[in-house]
Amino acid sequence: MTLTALPWHARTAEETLAALGSTAHGLSPEAAAARLAATGPNRFQAIRPTPLLRILLRQFSGMLVVLLFGAAAISLATGDQLDALAIVAVLLLNGVLGFATEWRARRAMEGLLGLEVGRARVRRAGREDEVAADTLVPGDVIILEAGQTVPADARLLTTHDLALLEAPLTGESAPVAKAAGVELPAETPLPARRTMAYKGTPVVGGRGEAVVVATGMATEVGQVGTLAAGFGEDRTPLERRLEALGRPLALLAVGAAALAGLLAWRNGVPLPVVLQTTIALAVAAVPEGLPAVATITLALGVHRMARQAALIRRLPSVETLGSVSVICTDKTGTLTTGVMTATLLRLADRDLPLATGPDAGRADPRVVAALRAGALANRAAASRQAGGWVVAGDPMEAALLVAAADAGLDPAALRAEYPETGELAFTSERMYMATCHAGPTGPLACLKGAPTRVLPRCSHEAGPAGPRLLDDAARARLLEANRDLARRGLRVLALAEGPPPGPGEEPTGFTLLGFVGLEDPPAPGVAATIGQFRRAGIRTVMLTGDQQATATAIARELDLLPAGAETRDGAELDCLPDSELAAAGARTAVWSRVSPAGKLRLVAALQREGAVVAMLGDGINDAAALRKADIGVAMGRRGTDLAREAADVVLADDRFATIAIAVAEGRVIHDNVRKAVVYLLACNMAELAVVLLAAAAGWPAPLHPLQILWLNLLTDTIPALALAVEPAEPGIMARGPAGARTPLLTRASRREVAGYGSLIAGATLAAFAWGLGRGTAPAEAAALAFLTLAFAQLFHLGTARRTGPVVGWGAACSNPMALGAVALAAGLQVVAATWHPLASLLGVHSLTRLEWLVVFVLALAPALLGQAWKLWRARSDDRPLPPEPALD
Repeated sequence: MTLTALPWHARTAEETLAALGSTAHGLSPEAAAARLAATGPNRFQAIRPTPLLRILLRQFSGMLVVLLFGAAAISLATGDQLDALAIVAVLLLNGVLGFATEWRARRAMEGLLGLEVGRARVRRAGREDEVAADTLVPGDVIILEAGQTVPADARLLTTHDLALLEAPLTGESAPVAKAAGVELPAETPLPARRTMAYKGTPVVGGRGEAVVVATGMATEVGQVGTLAAGFGEDRTPLERRLEALGRPLALLAVGAAALAGLLAWRNGVPLPVVLQTTIALAVAAVPEGLPAVATITLALGVHRMARQAALIRRLPSVETLGSVSVICTDKTGTLTTGVMTATLLRLADRDLPLATGPDAGRADPRVVAALRAGALANRAAASRQAGGWVVAGDPMEAALLVAAADAGLDPAALRAEYPETGELAFTSERMYMATCHAGPTGPLACLKGAPTRVLPRCSHEAGPAGPRLLDDAARARLLEANRDLARRGLRVLALAEGPPPGPGEEPTGFTLLGFVGLEDPPAPGVAATIGQFRRAGIRTVMLTGDQQATATAIARELDLLPAGAETRDGAELDCLPDSELAAAGARTAVWSRVSPAGKLRLVAALQREGAVVAMLGDGINDAAALRKADIGVAMGRRGTDLAREAADVVLADDRFATIAIAVAEGRVIHDNVRKAVVYLLACNMAELAVVLLAAAAGWPAPLHPLQILWLNLLTDTIPALALAVEPAEPGIMARGPAGARTPLLTRASRREVAGYGSLIAGATLAAFAWGLGRGTAPAEAAALAFLTLAFAQLFHLGTARRTGPVVGWGAACSNPMALGAVALAAGLQVVAATWHPLASLLGVHSLTRLEWLVVFVLALAPALLGQAWKLWRARSDDRPLPPEPALD
């Protein structure tokens, strides 16, 4: 391989400087300015937000909206300006509501974002200075120190105990020790590139110098952002289902109108009446209130989720949560706390948990000595505040300070009691550090590091009765203990104390105090949430950049590996062709060492198999998969800006359990949208059947276009809106999710629409026939049909509210909004029949008491028959009736 083809991490520092035309003294200010003009500023191009105009226009897309605009245009063309105005008003209201909801979510997101690294220390022409980070260019020499964030991708030139936390980029939860002088092959994976420092990763220890090799979107972070930005906003399952529903409705409207016109023409009906009948059928076939009902249902769901700390960025995404069948989730900071914690101290004869509260184990002097050594051989800082521990420095060292404090020791007091007199610094070659102290009983050295490097420095082991000599068998036992802790997913440090070494000497003759096991532990409630997902038919898959042993241990602790589930390394994923990846993904519950591109491929493979995929993550390396998934969910507090920008949902409280609440809410919304669709279509099918059957029988028109529009926009839509707040059905998280290809109207739903529509149409035609049979004028008989149809549709709401029968007072009153909506719509209908101006507009005459009685008896019959059928079906299926909701 030629030098020019070598990646930066595989080149020496000298080769890198030469390739970039720079030196250890840095670029001259003039060269830096020229390069800045050529390369552009060192800034991320954030994922471009959807333009406001597109958000607005999106509210008016879809077959149903087009169909309604078509109905309004026909009404306007035939002189029915009032009909056209009413339809357009509803569509505008729906669009404004959807736009306002998405706009509020976008403004809330802007408050979470603040993207760039601000300042950077740079050497130019041999002089150090602090400059704006966005002015860095390739070839600049930068100085890195603890507490800073790396401002650009850079090849390290010198390192002094330099450690970076690369979890946002790689998923690796522990700090990575860097070394400028090591030789790496070109194929070294990103997490193992010890010669590189990457933009956006914090420096947690040591210092170093590096030469910038990439800025802005050319950095590793920028490339992930480019990968994420390459995906547009796909339509959600609900949008696809509504689109699929709109196409047959359009065909039905055209077909029904043509058939009605043909029947009227065959019966010798005058052309104006034929047109009136045709328009009536077109209006009857289209559920004018459905877009508004769907939008308001989603908007209310967004509001409810916001109260549960889930911020929804795009309105239809709220329902997508209810359809999720696979949850792909990052590990660090999502399934785990994201905070390194010392959980176990292994002594010579026993294991001591380190989360048992103050004074834990202080009766054993070995515990005090071990925790003291961990606190003194330490460069981190930790302070207890109202919200918990605030730490700075290496997370593993900070965890040792917290463990000492939790056991009743005071790290600050220990440092005062044992003032430091010298240090043997940690290096990537040495793999341990030692500090020398002037103790109350004499000089003391504390040693901390990798067990395989500390153990050779020890001659004794602290036993229950005092120090004992380490022989070969004891050393083999201790090495096996180290491997055992590592197999459990713990990161292991050895702690020892002994005599301070002389100048230029390495530690020797130390006493091993014990091994401390550290981990990023599972976050509270995660295991219970994963179990809840399993019962709900949702599979959880871990995608992490961490080591396989660590990932597997956490997965077992969370019960994420059911029988037959596999764990795989990301290298296998990269080698699998797309044709085999889906099958492997179906069997695998844990993927370790997964790259951003690997996460993206796996999400796409699952989607091709029909899964509705949710992706949970908080890191830069999750952004592309978050964007590609059907629903991307990012953490609001710990999440990186890129992850939050790519996500559809942001969890403001960072709790994994919140996503389960959101999924349940999504299922409620899906159910309520489906209930509204069934309710509205049954009403529309009844109207359609009434007009068609009357035309086929040669009867006068039982309904007029304005009457149908009145029904569709008021007496249908108002009750349908109440379904938006219908409480959850029993066992909503104990059933499988709706598949990506499951239509909004399933076969059972279509039977409901046909059955209830037929019952309502039958009652309406019965009222119309009764009126005609009594010798009343057609207009008066039509008034009977209009009122019967209106009240039958209102009473039908009780049948549409639940999948089972509403058999008790508790079930009937579980949604007060439904009762209020029925009362309001019924009141409007009475006003339409009794207030002369409105009655004249709608063509309704005053009814006698007998006619009102007939209207109510016939209108109530379909609802009673529907409840009776549901009750019979529940009992014949030998299923218990759903429990009655408790009344407040």
